[in-house]
Amino acid sequence: MIWAVLLGFLPLAIWLWLLVGQGLYWLTRERDDQPLPPQDPSSWPTVIAVVPARNEADVIRRSIGSLLAQDYPGPFRVVLVDDESDDGTAAAAAALTGADRLAVMHAGKRPPGWTGKLWAVSQGVERAAADRPDYLWLTDADIAHAPETLRHLVARAEAGRLVLVSLMAKLHCATWAERFFIPAFVYFFKMLYPFAWVNHPRARTAAAAGGCMLVRREALEAAGGIDRIRGAIIDDCALGRALKMQGPVWLGLTHRSVSIRPYAGVNEIRRMVARSAYAQLGYSPWLLAGTLLGLALMFLAPPAWTVLAPDMSWIAAALAWGLMAISLVPMLRFYGRSPLWGLALPAIGLLYASFTLDSAVQHWRGRGGMWKGRAQAMRQA
Repeated sequence: MIWAVLLGFLPLAIWLWLLVGQGLYWLTRERDDQPLPPQDPSSWPTVIAVVPARNEADVIRRSIGSLLAQDYPGPFRVVLVDDESDDGTAAAAAALTGADRLAVMHAGKRPPGWTGKLWAVSQGVERAAADRPDYLWLTDADIAHAPETLRHLVARAEAGRLVLVSLMAKLHCATWAERFFIPAFVYFFKMLYPFAWVNHPRARTAAAAGGCMLVRREALEAAGGIDRIRGAIIDDCALGRALKMQGPVWLGLTHRSVSIRPYAGVNEIRRMVARSAYAQLGYSPWLLAGTLLGLALMFLAPPAWTVLAPDMSWIAAALAWGLMAISLVPMLRFYGRSPLWGLALPAIGLLYASFTLDSAVQHWRGRGGMWKGRAQAMRQA
């Protein structure tokens, strides 16, 4: 009887709770195509985009070009911070049409205690802040934005008096590996940080998506600036937490901002996850062990017990499997993929568990937080 409870009914109870008690994270309700305010701001505030870039020559023309092509009615400029690139990233960007609105600078030597990306961001923010813009648009060098993106970001921020508006850029999802892993990646992010809770002013949950963050400059300065999160591996969520202490924030899905860098295969997706997974657990071996056990109960037990149960408890296990499959369907539809991929969520979840273990192993080997050839994990992150 005890095994029937543990492997049949307990996973069912977990999935029932997740679907109704975790901010309805599995739905795709928080999206930037929801109705915006009926009228534009009376005057459009000043915005400066800050883009850190390290060896992005293959995508920089498209990403920076999308920024220079924004149809924003107010004052707008772009600062590209070259982070010790050796592939001609800065020169490729400077050659773009409309580069008169683009400033290219070099981050310089990174001080101890900083991750490379955040040091580059801090240098760009410092330069931009000298002109006292109303907003800073922090975005990545491998993200392309539709021409109306900034206009919509600012309209939402002004209407809601928000200190942060962040969009989860739509990730590349074309290859078999991407179809298998990417919708679930966003699904798991929303499980950890339910967008409804992030967007609720009185909820403690805070997060952001680093590919697209519109930040009110005065709020960033009041929060302590980029220096406050200088060692963070999960820098976007760290910034989201700091800014939510200054005022309301909003995080949603989008089709307007898209990742333009494909994932070469499973190994590249593993590295993406492993870069920050152990940091998410606070570098705790105990939390790691508990997480792996919990993931096994959530993802392995339902299909295994559906097949192996010696009694009618297989029905509870099958229901748990069905609920988890259904919960992935809204995200699959957002990415234009077949709902049948939901049946593979147990396998996907277990592979993500293996990536989490790999993240810990890499950290123990001194290679934690590996990004662009740099091991950056720090225990204070």
